[in-house]
Amino acid sequence: MAIIQIDLPISGIKISPEIARFIKSADRMMEEYDDANEYRKRPNFVHCDPQLFYATIRYATDLNLPLGRVFCEWGSGFGMSTCIAALLGYEAYGIELDPEVVKLSRKLAQSQDINATILETSYFPNGFSSYPGSGDDELIVPPEYSRIHGEVRHMPRYEGMACDTDEIDLFFVYPWPKEHEMFQDLFNAVAGDGAVLIAYYGDGEICAYQKLVSDGDDSESY
Repeated sequence: MAIIQIDLPISGIKISPEIARFIKSADRMMEEYDDANEYRKRPNFVHCDPQLFYATIRYATDLNLPLGRVFCEWGSGFGMSTCIAALLGYEAYGIELDPEVVKLSRKLAQSQDINATILETSYFPNGFSSYPGSGDDELIVPPEYSRIHGEVRHMPRYEGMACDTDEIDLFFVYPWPKEHEMFQDLFNAVAGDGAVLIAYYGDGEICAYQKLVSDGDDSESY
């Protein structure tokens, strides 16, 4: 199954007043958390650029690149990107393992009256995992997951989500450098045909990918 990169001419996309107000409120809440709680104990916790994310998801949405309006953020942190997706009309899910951060992200969504669902779980569906490869992390796919003649015999689902992973139209992730290829492999393994992945790589670099629609003769196994 091929994944193609999408061109992103997003430099002229401006933040809407509603999104700008939300980002300001979210920034204030995150700064309060960083100052008063455990940020210094979490040196690896960093935030995505919300304006860049907004421009990218807005561009993809305006062009109807995602086939539907179900969004999932892998490692959602404080939930800012998940909330932005919800404000743009997506059925938005954030997946975050840290219970304290989950609590705060739910508080953020509730305080802004945003209908976003934050799930306290791993972004690896049941049976999936990773291991340190030669420089980069490698995805481990459970043996019961396979494709035979283009038909998926088993599709995973996150507990608390109302759909299987192949019904998610748009994924978002901010991976560490060693996880770049691993998340693309995870996307390829669990996403449906036509799904879109947005990946923020830090320092103003953001990319979007789309999983090509199967021709029905796919005999690939993962």
